[in-house]
Amino acid sequence: MSKIIIVGVMALMFLSCNSNTKKSNLSAQNDTISKQDQSKLEASIIRGKNVYEDMCVTCHMPNGKGVPKAFPPLAGSDYLREKQTQSIKAVKYGMSGEILVNGITYNSTMSPLGLSDEEVADVMNYINNSWGNTIENFVTVEKVSEL
Repeated sequence: MSKIIIVGVMALMFLSCNSNTKKSNLSAQNDTISKQDQSKLEASIIRGKNVYEDMCVTCHMPNGKGVPKAFPPLAGSDYLREKQTQSIKAVKYGMSGEILVNGITYNSTMSPLGLSDEEVADVMNYINNSWGNTIENFVTVEKVSEL
């Protein structure tokens, strides 16, 4: 019985350490936003993960690495980092034609997904803060609706 308790306590410690690390990393990345905005960002990221899993994962894969020469990566993407406005527009309206991502040319079509402005903001916040991405751009519904 005591072994079960010890294992349970160790599991809880591991899980709480892991989530605290993730929260502190997010906090460090977003020192420039208020605590209220940070809380909104964290909620947006959670919602964005659901949108990503429903709408984006087929092409961009669960790890965000895309499909070589077919669908560009989102993980470590220079395009995403350097062209946030174009990335938001791509999620909102779709895109076609050539783009250069990490030195590789992609020429696929991304159909419009029919997402609301909130869903676009949420999925962008998830992508900007996943797979090692640390893009300090809190995408709001207002920013999306301005495009």
